[in-house]
Amino acid sequence: MNLNMSMQTNRQFDHGVLAVPSAEEESRQLFVKSLKYHLATRVAPGNRLAYERRALPEFRRTHGVPPKDHHEIRSLMSREGYFQMWSALQRTSQEMMWRSVQISVERQNDELRAKVAGGSGKGGPAKRGSLTLDPKLVQPKYHTAVDIHCMPGGYHGEYQPDDVANGAVYDRAVWIYAMGRMGPLNDDMGQSVCAYLKSQRPAVKPARILDMGCGVGHTTLPYSEHFPDAELHGIDVGAPMLRYAHARAEALGRAVHFSQQNAEQTNFPDGHFDLIVSHILVHETSSKAILRIMKEAFRLLSPGGLMVNLETPPYGSMPAFDAFMLDWDTRNNNEPFWGASHELDIRALAEYGGFGSERAFECVVPSAFEEADAQRTRVFQGGDFGGGGSWYLWGAHKAAD
Repeated sequence: MNLNMSMQTNRQFDHGVLAVPSAEEESRQLFVKSLKYHLATRVAPGNRLAYERRALPEFRRTHGVPPKDHHEIRSLMSREGYFQMWSALQRTSQEMMWRSVQISVERQNDELRAKVAGGSGKGGPAKRGSLTLDPKLVQPKYHTAVDIHCMPGGYHGEYQPDDVANGAVYDRAVWIYAMGRMGPLNDDMGQSVCAYLKSQRPAVKPARILDMGCGVGHTTLPYSEHFPDAELHGIDVGAPMLRYAHARAEALGRAVHFSQQNAEQTNFPDGHFDLIVSHILVHETSSKAILRIMKEAFRLLSPGGLMVNLETPPYGSMPAFDAFMLDWDTRNNNEPFWGASHELDIRALAEYGGFGSERAFECVVPSAFEEADAQRTRVFQGGDFGGGGSWYLWGAHKAAD
């Protein structure tokens, strides 16, 4: 049974290695969660009013036509006081979120490290999956240049031997960031791709699955549920994320083989996987990196294999104002590749990777989490990747021999 479908959004599931907040810490975290929800549902809509009632008429009077795209709208709205207020509050809420969780993790750090060192949330030995780290792995510059999505230290930051702090921080903070709307296990993205595969591609029955950029395993574990006979692998560049991911998976009784690798070049043999997936990986890689990742995915897929990437919807599929709001992260949330990832030429990428442009696909699928309609705002907005009730899937399938 899918745990997400039997629990409410107001409580994150304590899987054993979760940094459990004290009453005071939880109060602070829930305040940030409520603040984010307030900004998304009550404050953010005012940006549209400010645009339609003030900024747009002024632009029409000056130019005789409306703004042609989200770039012109951004230039216009950057001078709008209401947008400036919302943007400052949105950025502040992001920084408050990370700090509110860091306090809990710092207090429990030694305990968390002991649990993770034991291989599971119960402190027992690892019995199912595996963990392989590479201390010589060079972190990509697009991760070291900025703290991605304002998370101090990013995915790779380590502050002591065998550190797990950033993995623990990320796990709890994502639940706050999405305001509980990706379920108590934060696994809505993986569940959504699995639901798509089950309903739209029932012939896909992989023997081996690779999750590129797996983080702490939120997106990885659903594949062990839906494809229990498959050998499941997850890779990421961040050692703290992977240590935590391995312990979390063991605590939840899932067998996953985690390894520290860059998706641009892995050590797996040719044709090793039947299914390769990623979830919000693309917008955290550079334009050059995604080209290398496509080539690597093609190499790793078996004949007839499938690559599926999950992101938020592309700008071209929405009105220019909505694209402007979604693009907020590019300049305000330390997501320098966010905007470009929403304007990719999917067919060109498939051609470059070796799949062939005719083997590319793209679609929008609903969130798998059953309470999506009741809990989500209907339009994605800046700083809110869990807010639209739907996900954009794109990828390519490799020709069979």
